[in-house]
Amino acid sequence: MDFEQLWQNALGEIELQISRPNYVTWLKNSRLINKQDGIALISLPNNFAKEWVENKYQKIILGALRNLDDSTKKIQFTVNNKPVQLTAKRSRADALPKTQLAFEELKVDPETNLNPRYNLNSFVVGKTNELAYAAAAGVVEEVGRKYNPLFIYGGVGLGKTHLIQAIGNEIKNKYQSNVRVKYVPSEKFTNDVVYGIRNKRMEDMKEKYRNVDVLIIDDIQFIGGRTATEEEFFHTFNALYENNKQIIISSDRPPKFVPTLQERLKSRFEGGMTVDISYPDYELRLAILKTKLLEKNVELPDNIVEFIANKIQKNLRELEGVLNKIIFYQQTRANFSLKIVEEIVNETLQQPTKNINPNQVIKAVADYFQIPTNDLIGRCRQKSIVEPRQVAMYLLREVLGLSYPDIGQKLGKKDHTTAIYAFNKLSDKINKNQDLNQKIIAIKDLIYKE
Repeated sequence: MDFEQLWQNALGEIELQISRPNYVTWLKNSRLINKQDGIALISLPNNFAKEWVENKYQKIILGALRNLDDSTKKIQFTVNNKPVQLTAKRSRADALPKTQLAFEELKVDPETNLNPRYNLNSFVVGKTNELAYAAAAGVVEEVGRKYNPLFIYGGVGLGKTHLIQAIGNEIKNKYQSNVRVKYVPSEKFTNDVVYGIRNKRMEDMKEKYRNVDVLIIDDIQFIGGRTATEEEFFHTFNALYENNKQIIISSDRPPKFVPTLQERLKSRFEGGMTVDISYPDYELRLAILKTKLLEKNVELPDNIVEFIANKIQKNLRELEGVLNKIIFYQQTRANFSLKIVEEIVNETLQQPTKNINPNQVIKAVADYFQIPTNDLIGRCRQKSIVEPRQVAMYLLREVLGLSYPDIGQKLGKKDHTTAIYAFNKLSDKINKNQDLNQKIIAIKDLIYKE
């Protein structure tokens, strides 16, 4: 029996039933290595992929194989290579080569400004980022012709920088010296403009940024309001776009919500592909934690990993930072326990509220929903104000602990029962409604940035 052909046919059917990013992440490197007595043995590249595919796709895979070969009764999974023996503690001698490798990975390519550690294979895909991942993969396949410009937006620490640098690295690796790639944070672009103006070197500046095939700009929102920088970027954008050069941009918000950005730039950005990376759901957070543990060759009990994934909800950098701290405690403390993990997580989650006042909360809500602050605090009864006002009531209670009568007075001079109803309603919905949860997290980010 030709196992390879059977498996390729099965994969073709499986790919129709799951998203392209999930197919690429979990099944692209799988193989059917044996089939005997009705049992198909499928090989996956690592232990985490094995566990994930067993839990998520076993029925789909079994169905696909049965459709092609009705003698298939059962499927089993194995790992390509000898399974890695996970250990909680390692000697310094064992850790040294990995430490040196980690420093190697931090080296930035001076030609492209890209960090080589970022690639699409290490980007863990879930519901909240799969569209952005798919768009990124599409750009790699058709540079300058598909999704140009590509505009990726989302909150802090959600993986935007990883993804846009991964695109650059994938393009560089695929096309080698035939494609010139340049990654730059918007602050660096601004500094180069200032330097060019002061030193009468703008022609050098133009050559640097317009003589590339792929330009990647990180955090574009920071050029808003900087007239000379916006002017230069506008002309750079046009020069590249007219020559079918790829432009990739990241921001913390969609183009129309960058208030200081020129309308003509917003229009250029919206003319391409705009995708968001939302706050990670529980499933994605758990997958990322397990991936990081495999990378670090460390094992943690399932209840601890699940606790971390459940508590750290918004920032993937924060998620990894907490994980690193917990691993350190596990390796250095004899009395390591779930209680210690809870203390670490709770300490991380504590937000400084002493300098936050009700006006900051109200302004953050108004800014997020793009409505006048006066509509929130006034007696406006328009339907469009109902949700923002309820969110503001919830946050005034949840963040600052204001009394219900005070909340009612600050928002439309409502009775305290209205504030109680709003708080209880949102408290009940927030863990069931992913969209609402995303809004609350995003507004909290605005509050704490003030």
